[in-house]
Amino acid sequence: MGLVEFDPPDRFVAGTVGPPGQRTFFLQASEGRRLTSVSLEKQQVSVLADRINDLLDSYAGGEGADQAAAEVVDNAPLDTPIEDDFRVTTLSLAWDEDRQVIVIEALDRDPDDPEAGVDSEVLAEEPRQMRVVLPPSRARAFARRAQSVVSAGRPPCPFCGGPLEPEGHICPRSNGYKR
Repeated sequence: MGLVEFDPPDRFVAGTVGPPGQRTFFLQASEGRRLTSVSLEKQQVSVLADRINDLLDSYAGGEGADQAAAEVVDNAPLDTPIEDDFRVTTLSLAWDEDRQVIVIEALDRDPDDPEAGVDSEVLAEEPRQMRVVLPPSRARAFARRAQSVVSAGRPPCPFCGGPLEPEGHICPRSNGYKR
């Protein structure tokens, strides 16, 4: 597979499959009939959205403002089939000053530590990578949707902040009693 690049994609979104508490998180990019889906952790989606917002606040100016993002909002579900091409272990984010765009890269292994948690068969293969280039308004819209997807899970416990299951949970702040 190697590198799959979308510069720019027709669509780039974060989404989930499954009920709260058992969700699988995906990044999905498409251009024409080409579709790439990668799976990742909830925390990775959350941090990516936060860092995109920080980057846009620092460098994009009015092009990355909420008003510009409101014009390109994408609330449609993930495209099917939803099958991950690879599991993301490393995300990178950059601002291309010359083009005034955000560059997001998702890799299936850490390039600085090629042997970490990977067997020799996988090391012989070329690393899998997805690169997405977004203008500031689309990057802000992506970040807003990603934050919304992350927060749509189980509500937090008002005492400990842990996720509440429908049947309750054993709360460490209430001395182990079920809430």
